[in-house]
Amino acid sequence: MNYKLIKRIALGGLVLSLLFVPLAAVPAQAAEDTSAQLELLEGAFIKVAEEVKPAVVNISTVYKAKHPRVGGHNRELPFKGPFKDFFDEDLFEQFFDNIPRGEIPQKSLGSGLIVSTEGYILTNNHVVENAEKIEIRLSDKTKFVGKVIGKDPKTDIAVVKIDPQGHKLVAAKLGNSDKSRVGQWAIAIGNPFGLDRTVTVGVISATGRSDIGIATYENFIQTDASINRGNSGGPLVNIRGEVIGINTAIVATGRGIGFAVPINMARHVMEQLISHGEVVRGWMGIAIQKITEDLAKQFMAEPGSGVLVSQVFKGDPADKAGIKVGDIIIEFSGTPITDPAQLSRLAASIPPNKKVELVIIRNKEKTTVTITMGKQKEDTKLAEAQADKYGMEVQELTPELAKKLGTTEGDGVLVSYVNPGGPAMLAGIRTGDVIVEVNLQKVSNVKDYEDIIAAVEPGESIVVLRLRNGNSLYVAIEAEAE
Repeated sequence: MNYKLIKRIALGGLVLSLLFVPLAAVPAQAAEDTSAQLELLEGAFIKVAEEVKPAVVNISTVYKAKHPRVGGHNRELPFKGPFKDFFDEDLFEQFFDNIPRGEIPQKSLGSGLIVSTEGYILTNNHVVENAEKIEIRLSDKTKFVGKVIGKDPKTDIAVVKIDPQGHKLVAAKLGNSDKSRVGQWAIAIGNPFGLDRTVTVGVISATGRSDIGIATYENFIQTDASINRGNSGGPLVNIRGEVIGINTAIVATGRGIGFAVPINMARHVMEQLISHGEVVRGWMGIAIQKITEDLAKQFMAEPGSGVLVSQVFKGDPADKAGIKVGDIIIEFSGTPITDPAQLSRLAASIPPNKKVELVIIRNKEKTTVTITMGKQKEDTKLAEAQADKYGMEVQELTPELAKKLGTTEGDGVLVSYVNPGGPAMLAGIRTGDVIVEVNLQKVSNVKDYEDIIAAVEPGESIVVLRLRNGNSLYVAIEAEAE
């Protein structure tokens, strides 16, 4: 297939459609040529669908769950708020309403992608999570029993295996998602609402989407190709028929907004799950945070360039390498750092015991530090701490931080995180502020702050004395609504 020709045809067809030029208004020969070009473009989509659809499978899972009205157990879907999974929640509710009590079977539908003729299938973790029985149905209606090889909730990726039993399987062609660009064609294939191998077309709306709240490590491709419940685990492919992502989530309140795990990330996870049954990730042993405009002024840094180290865990790799609180990491293994989520992904992708160079800024000077990566434990993560009931998180004022902020150690605590839209932010508190008093009581360290907050009655507001740029101000903060 001549893909350069297809691109030229697509561009010509789109220009005509955008200008609303009817073929009747075009000279006969030009109209005939345009029609032929559009037919070639149409043929390209047909070819992609025909090539990829045999590699897409229907995944039906059965698992047990207690009735939500019995024993105080409440059913929870994988994604809350504006983001939901692709299973039919309404059908679930009707099913639950007709069951009086006890443990009951639930059935859900999703999609998957054959990635090997040996029977390995790539899908989402939430499609097969807690499944007691997995049924895989191919495009020719042949059914197999699937077995979970490995699951990774942190990226919402899972691998299922079937025994082909002599059946000839068609494996999908995996592409390079790093080459994906906004505006390129995006074709989603899956089983929305149980409708086998549905094909929809759109474009890549954005890349590198994070902070969505779906998984620990996020780097989603956003698309407007129509995806719905049941598409979860199916492929997002380009005009060449190469898989560039695994469809994972939608915005329930908006149309044309879907998210797919980039195939490069999914492939890395898949290879480890197949080889080891688990994903081994690198660990530095630091807590990091975004450099806001306020923090950038305090630390003489550029907003959006680098991340601020807010905590170093004693005895961990970063501590051994000499990383300190207040350092700004601007480069990791040759890659410029722009936000915490990016650094978290990069660090997690490095195998333990490998040496990595970090470029940091300390006291306005740039320096290079070599760190030997450790192994991340299941209960650890590179992320900001959770905000308290007033929507903020604080940390100790080290001598280095106190000097930068124009105060002294033991004279307050540093606000290291402010929950967007939370009470603290609404009251004017910003990351980088120093809290000197809470309810007219002096705060010397984090323990003082926590003890005072713990003594406040639920729902009551607090008054803090905030220090910023050498100026102090009393601020009233309401408690987070429960």
